[in-house]
Amino acid sequence: MKTIGEINEKIKSGKAVVLTAEEVVAMAKEQGVKETAKRVDVVTTGTFGPMCSSGAFLNFGHTEPPIRMAKVWLNDVPACAGLAAVDAYVGGTELSETKGMTYGGAHVLEDLISGKAVHLRAWSYGTDCYPRTEFESDIKLEDMNQCLLFNPRNAYQNYSCAVNCTDKTIYTYMGTLLPNCRNATYSTSGELSPLLKDPDLRTIGIGTRIFLGGADGYVAWEGTQCFPGVTEYEDGVKQAGGATIAVMGDLKKMSPRYLRAAVMDKYGVSMFVGIGIPIPVLDEDLLAQLAVSNENLYTDITDYSARSRNKPLLGRVSYAELRSGEIELNGKKIPTAPMSSLKVAREIAGTLKARVQNGTFLLTEPVAPFACDTKKKVLDERRYDV
Repeated sequence: MKTIGEINEKIKSGKAVVLTAEEVVAMAKEQGVKETAKRVDVVTTGTFGPMCSSGAFLNFGHTEPPIRMAKVWLNDVPACAGLAAVDAYVGGTELSETKGMTYGGAHVLEDLISGKAVHLRAWSYGTDCYPRTEFESDIKLEDMNQCLLFNPRNAYQNYSCAVNCTDKTIYTYMGTLLPNCRNATYSTSGELSPLLKDPDLRTIGIGTRIFLGGADGYVAWEGTQCFPGVTEYEDGVKQAGGATIAVMGDLKKMSPRYLRAAVMDKYGVSMFVGIGIPIPVLDEDLLAQLAVSNENLYTDITDYSARSRNKPLLGRVSYAELRSGEIELNGKKIPTAPMSSLKVAREIAGTLKARVQNGTFLLTEPVAPFACDTKKKVLDERRYDV
């Protein structure tokens, strides 16, 4: 048994043994879980994929005379201004009113962290204390007071593998899916993925320090639609559920290398977000989870052509099979393609490893665990008597 405090002391003294998730999988195969748990103190993870539930709170500063911004646009992308006078939240998937599906909130954020100016346009109905009714200006990240990246649902634990069983092409947030199951897409970095390495969320909770978009960030709360847990099937296969995390960090310190806009053909805009979480090796049980390889990490194969919220499950597949470039479904070989970048995920895990090793990134004890309601709510048409 180790504590996070003890591990942090080893980090400060330069004696901590830190491995990436891929490295610990290899060591455990060679030396066993027991020996690896003794030797390793921290395991770093990484993922870089489209995470639609992302955006940022921006504070523009007050104008002269002052304005209470009731409506805001950034490069013609509407932002939610139903906050204080000069605060707004720009959602990553919000689309430009002039460019449509080719430009959105994610592009605004990427432009800002790339040092570009964006055009701010604001309208107000005017009040005695905020008499100004219109304002326009070009603005850069450095011109604003606070810029807080706040993503309500990131690092989805275990996305389904998506296929299309109809006879026509469909366009989804999992990319373009060809007819008659001619391709399959997935969006998790497998054995490098943060929440797959700690599926019971023993070390990840409110207040956990993380790598976010190239800077330090924190887990603010459980993510929306957070449904953690592990299912064990009759054949002995264990499959992680669908935990998520809400994350936050200083947009001004982030890099376009790890925070990028994406356009999904005929679907819309999303944002690629880079997240890495260092996981302390507290005991053998946790190391056993960290050592699970792609061969033993499974996800569902789902028919995304169904327009119901309950998409048909067609089978299960391991991440090793997905990474091989093809899977087999109903006797048919199907080519696979990742929506996420394994290359950048490895880069994040390696960068985080170096930071922990050189003492510039200490681990944090969660302030509190998540209190997820594991029963999924659905939105149906209903009326309540008043």
